[in-house]
Parts: sequence; C-alpha cells; structure tokens
Amino acid sequence: MASPAAFSRTRRLSSTLSSATPCTKPPKPAHAPKAPAGEAAAESNEAPQSQGGLSKVLKAVFRQRDPDKLVSQFIAASTASPRFRDGHRVYEVTVARLTSFGRLDAVEAVIDSQKPFLEESGEGFAARLVRLYGRASMPSHAAETFFSLPPRHKSVMTFNALLAAYVDAGDFDALDAAFKQIPDSHPAVVPNVFSYNILISALCQKPDLSAALGVVPLMEKCGITPDDVSFNTLLNGFYNHGRLDDAEKVWEMMKERNVEPDAKCYNAKLRGLVSEGRIEDAIALVERMQKDGPKPDTVSYNELIRGYFKEGRLDDAKKVYHDLVKNECAPNRGTFHTIVPRFVEAGDLDLAVRCCHEIFSRKCKVDCKVLQGVVTALVAASRMEEAKRIIELGRMNYYPRKGLRIPRRAEEDKDLKMPPPTGLGSGVEAETDREDSVSNEEWCEEEESKTA
Repeated sequence: MASPAAFSRTRRLSSTLSSATPCTKPPKPAHAPKAPAGEAAAESNEAPQSQGGLSKVLKAVFRQRDPDKLVSQFIAASTASPRFRDGHRVYEVTVARLTSFGRLDAVEAVIDSQKPFLEESGEGFAARLVRLYGRASMPSHAAETFFSLPPRHKSVMTFNALLAAYVDAGDFDALDAAFKQIPDSHPAVVPNVFSYNILISALCQKPDLSAALGVVPLMEKCGITPDDVSFNTLLNGFYNHGRLDDAEKVWEMMKERNVEPDAKCYNAKLRGLVSEGRIEDAIALVERMQKDGPKPDTVSYNELIRGYFKEGRLDDAKKVYHDLVKNECAPNRGTFHTIVPRFVEAGDLDLAVRCCHEIFSRKCKVDCKVLQGVVTALVAASRMEEAKRIIELGRMNYYPRKGLRIPRRAEEDKDLKMPPPTGLGSGVEAETDREDSVSNEEWCEEEESKTA
C-alpha cells in the first residue's frame, strides 16, 4: 500500500496532467520552399539502383554544405529510392545540419517531402518524422505531424515519438498536456512503460523531481511495472541536481519493489558524489561494488578518474586508467575525453600520445578536438613527426581533414586547440556505456559538419 506521501505525489501529478490546457491544433505552417523541379529531376536521374549507387548518393548528401542543394538532393534521393528512406542516420544528420544553418524552412521542406510515403511505410517511419521535428526544436510541427498521421499510424510508438520531440525541444508543459489529452481522444494510444519513462525524464529535466517520483505509483495504478530505466532516470535526476539525500527515496522504492540495482544505478550515485567533491565516498562506493557487486564498469571508473582530476590527484587518475584492463574493463570515448586534455594540460605529452594510439587501435571514435589538442601541443614542443603520425592515423580512421591538421601559423592555434578542462564541464558523458552504432563513414561526415 502506498504511503500518504506517495499518494499525495500521485494526486499532485494527476492534477498536473488533468488541469493542463487542452491542446489546440497549431495553425498550418507557412508554405515551405520546394526544390527546383529541374534540379530535383536531375538528381533523380542519379537515383541509386545498387548498393554502390546508394552509398555514392548518401556520401553526396552527407558532404553537401549548401542548405538549398542539400534539400534538393535529399528530396530527389528519398523520392527515387525506398532503400534511402530506410536510413535513419541520413535523416538525422540532414535535419541537424539544416538546423545548425538556422534553416527551419528547409527542415520543414525535407520532412514534408516524406509525408506522401507514410501510407506505404510502417509506423517506425511515421515516428521518425515526428521525432525529427523535435530534433529541430519545432514542437508544434511535431504535434501537427502526429495529428495528421493516417489512423493506423496513431499508435503508442508515434505518441512516444511526440513525447520525445517535446523533450528534445524542452517543451515540458506541452508534454504534460499531450500525455493527458491524446490517450483520452485516441483510444488506440495506450501509454506504455516507455511513455512513462519519457515523462519521468521530462519532469527530471524541468526539474520537478517530486512529480517525477510520483510517476512510479501512477504507473503502478495503471497496471504498468516500472523498469530499471525508470529508476535509473530518477536517480540521475536527483543526483544531477545535487539532491543526494532525496535520492535515497528512490533507493527505498527500489528496495520495496525488489528491484536489483545495476551498475548504472551506482554510476548515477558516483556522478553525484564526484559532483559534490566527495571523492573519498566515491572511492569507498567503487570498492564496495568490487567486493559485493554489481561489478564496476568503465563508466564507474571514468567517474572515479573525473573525481581524482577534480581534486588535482593526477597520479591516482593515471593509476585508475592504467588498471582498467586489469579490472576487466576497456577505456571508451568518455575515458579519453576526460584524460587526454588533462594529460596535455599537465605537460605529459608522452602519455597523451600513447592515449591517441590507443584510441586508434581500439577504433574508439572521439571528437577531433581531443586529437587536435595533442597535435597542436606536439607542434609547439617541436615534435613534428609524432604530430604527423597522429594525423596520418586520423586519416586512416576517417577523421576529417578540416578538423585534424598541422596548424599553419600561430594565429590558428586558438581554433585548433581543445577547450581547456574546467571543473565538470568536460567530464565524462552521461551515457558513455552505450555502443556507437554509427558506421565510420557516417560518423566522419557528422564530424565534418562540425568543422565546415
């Protein structure tokens, strides 16, 4: 039976959702520019008919820097090839690039051009179009796209895509309203555990941590069992906002429900301890995990490394890094993003160079600025051959030329150096334990977009 406090939180959350202002369908956006017919037709003639042809077209789209040409190439390729439309990444990169150019009209043109394919596509394609508007911070367009979907595509999957779009755009009030109103007006849309987890994430980011905590009993009232993502999201929400004492409520909820915490749960706690400067408590927690489980993973050790650096304990940080393999872990992107800038800052170029070679040997994809910082420092130290070797290996591993090169003159240094580590700003990424599913070529194109 829920405690009075939990019941109060549930009523509060229910009240929040029930009292939300009803969604009004946004006015139809202004007509977006279409690609010139002649140009689109010319591109269509180069439509991919084979795997090699598709790869060529994808590469051309990824490398296009002119927003208008990018729109016309994308529309022509997607119109000519259903296989092109199967590629999630090209959609994401295209929308991200157009958004970075401030061309929301072009984003609308690209997504609108895909709507004629909805009838012949699955709900996953429909969900993608809704979510893309969130990536561009265009939540009203995401809502309009959802409401205009064919009836068979108005499902919990596309509903979740709309919720995620609201989170991407930071429109948490609209998410609250949609969560209450859409299931009421669309009987086929029944929120599932993923829906509630998105709601928890939104409330944590808002931040309304009490309401986020209240989602758990609300889920259970609706017959849905919270999963590990539900509790991990709550833990990260409390620890990321410095609410370490209140985070114990989440641990109690897990204990009451016999939920076994995994390494990600403890990583959230480690992140909170390190952020508060409680390095000794973080060390003790890792030691307890080593003894009693769950076994620490790479992210656990990354947090410990970050804590040591924050305290200026360079040698201790180095030891944790060197012991990763002994502890049956491998350094990842988060590890190198944390240690390499600090080794350069400390003047330990030998270790920074070894890290670069390990990055290449492990096929670990890092931001160009991490490697460029080492190259720039080597050039300044008159270690030109080592700098050239890192660049050569970078080329072999698909790093873009514009992002990794020998500085031609001293004035360029400021553009090529990595940002100096400051406090927690360059700390370990929150989700470094997820596998990168992007191919080297596609990742290279995304990196190039940052340096264009």
